Amino acid sequence: MSDRSMTIREMCDEYDVTPRTLRFYESRELIFPERRGLNRFYNRVDRARLKLILRGKRFGFSLEQIRQLLELYDPAERNVTQTRAIIDTARERLSDMERQQTELAAAIADLRQQIAEGELWLQDLQSGNRQSA
Repeated sequence: MSDRSMTIREMCDEYDVTPRTLRFYESRELIFPERRGLNRFYNRVDRARLKLILRGKRFGFSLEQIRQLLELYDPAERNVTQTRAIIDTARERLSDMERQQTELAAAIADLRQQIAEGELWLQDLQSGNRQSA
């Protein structure tokens, strides 16, 4: 990752976000761009933080969870604590997602069954084999 600072437009293009999104993350103190006049400049750390924010949102982490993970950043200890916390949080989220996947698969199966029963009911009604309720 380059040490070169990026403008808000470059960040938007690079990470497929809007200026409003970047300003929102800045207002929530998740990223800290340098301000020069009316312009914002994002350094290597800001870009790394944005990547973690976007990845966290994609995986369904709350902004508060993301904030807590970002606050653990400590290059002096080579980010061991932060990395452990990310792994633990990711494992918890994966467990939640797998549970949701199981529940969703059951709901899909139930819905398919309801559709099949409804189609049979409709066929019987249309053929005169069944009276409407």
